[in-house]
Amino acid sequence: MIPIALGTLSLAIWLVLLLGRDMFWLARERDTRGMPAEPKIWPEVVAVVPARDEADVIARSVGSLLTQDYPGAFRVILVDDQSSDGTAAIARALGSDRLEVLNGAPLARGWTGKLWAVSQGVARAGETPRYLWLTDADIEHAPDTLRMLVTRGEAGSLSLVSLMALLHCETPPERMLVPAFVFFFQMLYPFGAVNRPQGLGAAAGGCMLVRRDSLEKAGGIAAIRGALIDDCTLGALLKRQGPVWLGLTYRSRSIRPYRGFAPVAAMISRSAYAQLRYSPVLLAGTVLGMALVYLAPPALGLFGEGLARWLGLGAWAIMALTFQPMLRFYRRSPLWGVALPGIAAFYLGCTMLSAWQHLRGRGGMWKGRAQAAAGQQAAEL
Repeated sequence: MIPIALGTLSLAIWLVLLLGRDMFWLARERDTRGMPAEPKIWPEVVAVVPARDEADVIARSVGSLLTQDYPGAFRVILVDDQSSDGTAAIARALGSDRLEVLNGAPLARGWTGKLWAVSQGVARAGETPRYLWLTDADIEHAPDTLRMLVTRGEAGSLSLVSLMALLHCETPPERMLVPAFVFFFQMLYPFGAVNRPQGLGAAAGGCMLVRRDSLEKAGGIAAIRGALIDDCTLGALLKRQGPVWLGLTYRSRSIRPYRGFAPVAAMISRSAYAQLRYSPVLLAGTVLGMALVYLAPPALGLFGEGLARWLGLGAWAIMALTFQPMLRFYRRSPLWGVALPGIAAFYLGCTMLSAWQHLRGRGGMWKGRAQAAAGQQAAEL
């Protein structure tokens, strides 16, 4: 009876995910759909880019900002966060009067490195811009990206417009793991729910257009200064000030490749335990839950008997089906849908690694900094 009970529960969960959760898996929220008319007056925007040891990508990412086809006033502030590889010099060599390179101050106590750099850029931007474009140093944007962001922001009086940047997906580890990363993100934060006025608050950190007065009313970057999952924390904070919008895009692309499984594991483990609020109880629940949702179906389908096997195969089939739109978005083989249980097992292992790193005082590793030491609770909202 236990295999049948497990199969029934697993199948029921996948039916709920298939028909509920705003049908997140359809990946319908995209920047190319439902575009409003452009504003008659284009407001001032300042882009803020935190950068630490980004010499290999900074020229492309900042260069894409400097070539934005934006009709209004626009400038870029790069905050060099104590880089040791010449990041600032490479940026200055671009020679644009739109660009200011700011030497960041030493990391302040209680802040994560990225948010400390962002806060300095926001302060430098002053009070004149209506919007702050917060973007990462490894993201390259199409020339019309800012124009699209502002159009959405102005038409909907949004406090935040965010794009889930297209992640690099060419190396074998990326082909296996990257589409699932976005799939799991959408499962946690269905974009349809985020985009409803009374829904969830979330964002994707690679590309966020923030209304400056909304940020000020929310307490500024200081209100989330210790957050490791800074994008979703900021999204939840700004949702209290007004509607937000989050969608998929091909316009903004990550240009940092992950050439092996270890770099992907490091990226996931940096914030996975923070997502669980550093709770051993939530960690245990996550392990059991993922085992039931992702591992039980193939186990029952391959090794079960009778009704239990059919229940497992049914859940596995729905799992593979729901993964297909994201695989198509990333132009990957549909056969990866069958492999989703194995991919989920890798992510589960990274989550456990994240907890182990936190216990050892190495949590939240980023650019040589441990940003969530054992016993420390980051300011996640």
